[in-house]
Amino acid sequence: MSSSLSRRTTLQAVGALAAAGLASSVASTSQAAAATAEEPATAGDIVVTHPPLPQVPVNNSFTVKVRPSGGSWQRLGVHLAKLALIDPTTGSNRAQNSSWAAFDFSGTVEVEVTYNSGGFEKARVRPDSYGIKPEVLGSTVRFTLDRPRNVVVQLDDKIFDCLHLFANPLEQNPPAEGDKNVMYFGPGYHTPANGELKVPSNTTVYLAPGAVVNAFVDIQGVENSRVIGRGVLYNSKWGAMLIRKCENITIEGITVLNPRYENIRVAESQNVTIENVRAFTHQGWGDGIQLYCSENITVDGCFLRTSDDCVALYTHRWDFYGDTRNITVKNCSLWADVAHPINIGVHGNTENPEMLENLTYENIDILDHREPQVTYQGAIAFMVGDHNLVRDVKFDNIRVEDFRWGQLIHMRVEYNPKYNTSAGRGIENVYIKDLSYNGKNADLSMIVGLDAEHAVKDVTFENLRVNGRVIADSTGKPRWYLAADGVPMFVNEHVKNLRFLTTEEAAAL
Repeated sequence: MSSSLSRRTTLQAVGALAAAGLASSVASTSQAAAATAEEPATAGDIVVTHPPLPQVPVNNSFTVKVRPSGGSWQRLGVHLAKLALIDPTTGSNRAQNSSWAAFDFSGTVEVEVTYNSGGFEKARVRPDSYGIKPEVLGSTVRFTLDRPRNVVVQLDDKIFDCLHLFANPLEQNPPAEGDKNVMYFGPGYHTPANGELKVPSNTTVYLAPGAVVNAFVDIQGVENSRVIGRGVLYNSKWGAMLIRKCENITIEGITVLNPRYENIRVAESQNVTIENVRAFTHQGWGDGIQLYCSENITVDGCFLRTSDDCVALYTHRWDFYGDTRNITVKNCSLWADVAHPINIGVHGNTENPEMLENLTYENIDILDHREPQVTYQGAIAFMVGDHNLVRDVKFDNIRVEDFRWGQLIHMRVEYNPKYNTSAGRGIENVYIKDLSYNGKNADLSMIVGLDAEHAVKDVTFENLRVNGRVIADSTGKPRWYLAADGVPMFVNEHVKNLRFLTTEEAAAL
């Protein structure tokens, strides 16, 4: 690759300073800072580091360096992430300090992470499914990435004092300052008036590397708009972003830090893509992505570490109305410090019943689940109330690592007076393929219908593996045992046509 091409790639990946008056609601304090690209050692190996993030606290637990294969080391900025630890006796929430860093690359990159407190006995790069085995060099670990990944470097099983490393693809054709219909935020700290950024139709909001936007992003009644880049939404006064009554919206590449409540809420919208978004929360009701009454939504390649549900799907709540359907969540890593990585069906419309249907979850790593309340547990949770009907749900290739506290599966038609005004109508036609759990901390799972009229019907597990053991009706157990005993899982009399199949049995159907 020629040096001129390398420089051009660098310029595409780097934002310039935001122009004063670009958006009348924005008052910014910018600093001149540029991303840097290391000349590749071999064709295609490029590393782009990001400028500093003004007013975002650093965390000095780790020193992180990256380089293109065989090239020169470049140091990354390491920043503070606040995470939640609920005391199950008092209910208090003690915020915990953690670390994160980000960069862009193509080809192959080497990563070096030094733990500044000194030595450790073991190192792990998660998700485990990536198969990354780090080399340990004293107080440093080194490993290689051959594709963009969101990973967690964990030393001696420390839950909070760990490094979240976001290795992005190179940006492709990012907008430039002054482009038509672009709200451009270059490197620096930006504070829109009243802490709100309203996005109109047919607009791209671009957060360049090194941009920090202290705002609630309000996207309502909008078509054909985007929020993209490598910058950070920081300290939003409510949730970080609301997308309501919109169509054709894309959110891509940004990191969300420390919103007051949830990260992204989507309501009464169609054709929304949320891609390669990384988000942390530590305060109460800190969901990652909430979807209400929306259709044709894709969540792809996101990393969510949250103080409530990572991804939650509902119908009616507040003044949102309508069904939720055609939802795809894929290629994500989910870590719930509180509540559920996956939650479906709590809120709905008793007076005019709605449904959630055609829901797909595929290629997902669940890294943790910690919920002391038994009736709110479940790494995968259906808690169906408010006359909701949930049907036609598919899970494929879901890998659950050992979690701290909770259940693997919690599938229940319920009436919970705290959140519901009626029971759910039911759960129907759920197919769960290649779900694996490896660990020892899972409590008793459950699949429970409320009564004969509010039942769970037609649930199939194909190739369910618990600590490597296939759970099936036909094999691997005494004939008088239930297959569910191998999970273990409680199943009540209001569950109809529950099957546990091997891969071979499913292929023969």
